[in-house]
Amino acid sequence: MSESTLHLSITPVKSSEIPSEDEIIKAGKELLEGTSSWKQGKSYQHNKVKTYSRAKGPKDGAGWYARVSEHPKEDATFDEFWSKLGENKAENEMQYMPEIKKVTLIKRISPTQSVWSLFYHFPPPVSPRVFTVVQTTWLSTESPRTGIIVSLPVDLSDNADLAKMEEKGVKGRYASVERIQELENGKVEWRMATSSTPGGKIPQFVAESSMASTISRDVTHFLEWLHANRGKAEAQPTSGEAAPSTAADMHATAEESAPPNSGMAEASGPGAAGATA
Repeated sequence: MSESTLHLSITPVKSSEIPSEDEIIKAGKELLEGTSSWKQGKSYQHNKVKTYSRAKGPKDGAGWYARVSEHPKEDATFDEFWSKLGENKAENEMQYMPEIKKVTLIKRISPTQSVWSLFYHFPPPVSPRVFTVVQTTWLSTESPRTGIIVSLPVDLSDNADLAKMEEKGVKGRYASVERIQELENGKVEWRMATSSTPGGKIPQFVAESSMASTISRDVTHFLEWLHANRGKAEAQPTSGEAAPSTAADMHATAEESAPPNSGMAEASGPGAAGATA
């Protein structure tokens, strides 16, 4: 297989120049395959989440950070992971990432590719952040089942109609790739890599200083949310008010107290299950 010509980074693509889905997924697969050779960092969550990093390269706007965790079915099955990360990803992230206050569907390009804007709020003195990304998903049902989710930063300045749908705030940027994959031992591996910048006046080294611990906490936040909501969908009555449409922007709020310095360090940019803004 030839190497992808697309280099994933925090450099945004114009809304009129979004690469093809095949090109994005190919680049995402190559990036994740390379994470095994990245520098190994600390392990978190009782050694269940391992972290890795790659220094900023010539074509990168920032360094890359990755995490890897394996999960038995008691944590989550492949279907549970994919239904929450591979489908309605932005809306689901808002439920378990307290910093995300609003997500807006800017444009649905295809059933597996959409442009989303995510509005993050942090404790003072960090200003609100806006991250706009194109999210592309790919699912293989052949054994071992594998799902890929790629988020790339998008610049909407070339389309006034789309740009006016963004929330107001300091614009940050992030790129992330996630892979959900069945393993031979019956577990599911969740691998994620992200590169981000918070924008504004927060120094990049400050934003990256806590990236490893921040992205590892996303695993805990996700699983706690998943477990709290298991079975709720089946328990809901089939009649009555319909669920909100994903074709419209969604609103939700969640509060989390955090020291200002903590908020500043985490205001770097969401990673697939990201931490930032």
